[in-house]
Amino acid sequence: MENKKTKIAIIGGGTGGIMVAARLKKIKANVDITLIEPSDTHYYQPAWTLVRAGAYNMKKTAKPMSDLIPKGITWVKDYVNGFKPQENKITTAQNGDISYDFLVVSPGLVMDTSQIEGLTEALGHGVVCSNYTDPEHTWEVIQKFKGGHAVFTQPSTPIKCGGAPQKIAYLAADYFRMHNTASRTKVTFATPGSVIFGVKPIADRLIKVVERYNIDFKPFYAPVKIDGPNQKITFKHIGPKENLCIINEDGSSDNVANPDEVVMNYDMLHIAPPQTAPKFIRESELVNSAGWLDVNINTLQHTKFPNIFGLGDVAALPTAKTGAAIRKQVPVLIANILHLIKNNTLDKKIYDGYSSCPLVTGYGKMILAEFNYKNEFTPDPKLKQILVFDSSKEDWRLWMLKKYGLPYLYWNKMMKGVEV
Repeated sequence: MENKKTKIAIIGGGTGGIMVAARLKKIKANVDITLIEPSDTHYYQPAWTLVRAGAYNMKKTAKPMSDLIPKGITWVKDYVNGFKPQENKITTAQNGDISYDFLVVSPGLVMDTSQIEGLTEALGHGVVCSNYTDPEHTWEVIQKFKGGHAVFTQPSTPIKCGGAPQKIAYLAADYFRMHNTASRTKVTFATPGSVIFGVKPIADRLIKVVERYNIDFKPFYAPVKIDGPNQKITFKHIGPKENLCIINEDGSSDNVANPDEVVMNYDMLHIAPPQTAPKFIRESELVNSAGWLDVNINTLQHTKFPNIFGLGDVAALPTAKTGAAIRKQVPVLIANILHLIKNNTLDKKIYDGYSSCPLVTGYGKMILAEFNYKNEFTPDPKLKQILVFDSSKEDWRLWMLKKYGLPYLYWNKMMKGVEV
């Protein structure tokens, strides 16, 4: 009985699922792993930031799922339909029930364009684009833009890589400068948030970037409706009424439909769609009141079912949903599962909310925001090895790290089960 392998089922072949599987194989844990993932292709989505600015090849962001799932792991190419946690089983669309001793839930999140009126019809057509759905289309829109009002915005829901909507605003503004369209262009970045970024040292730097590009920053603006044919977007102003800035710096004014709504015309619109947990997660008993996988924020163990763990974008963790966060979550999750198997108690390792947001602020420039649950700026000391001593400042070395270093780290270390 001592040699009996513990059955671990992993839902999701994204960053979290592959990292957990690869790491368990790397350390030769005495486990039998089944990974459930319907997709044929795995994408390195952080590089889409550069794809949409013409600075990275989209083809290089994709690899066959079969090349990444480690040998010796059972890959069930199927969709998960639901959970039977009391029976230690999950249900699938075509393969029936799959049993487990421990379950790792990491299916990522999904786009839900229906949450903004008109977005489903408008997205991907004409000048309405999104790096979240088609970064190559975004690049086409930027190249064809000849002036006017370029609007960049994001929804009120949590989103993966929360800095992405402003990164593309900076890259686009820089592109407009380089191609002599900045003088006849107004760039607006509208966000439901109250600040440009939640970590103060980073926010202080980004405000200077906003000022450099003369971007009209609109906090408390939540998009609620898009009129594609007439190129209009409606925002609900969700902040204090005294902050409802109607008169812009250039003397123009937003069209106020009612005291709580603002309508803007646009000649280009980039939007991050609203995002939610997948339906089979939302409709299960594993979620919190907001519809995200309900796990302990430090141990990643489910709050109700002790043999279920979750990580990545689907988890109800009060930090940014990034691959960098997953990189720090995986060791904690694995340590806790293995400790439970051996000692029936959790390991002492905890996840402190670490996440990272590589904020590209222009071609050849980047700021690297690293932070924890307390929104404390926590730069990696290893950055000094590439002569970056203050990653809150724009640096060309950080751009090189983003373009070359991080993709290498991802494909050759993280996806291979190497703890980094």
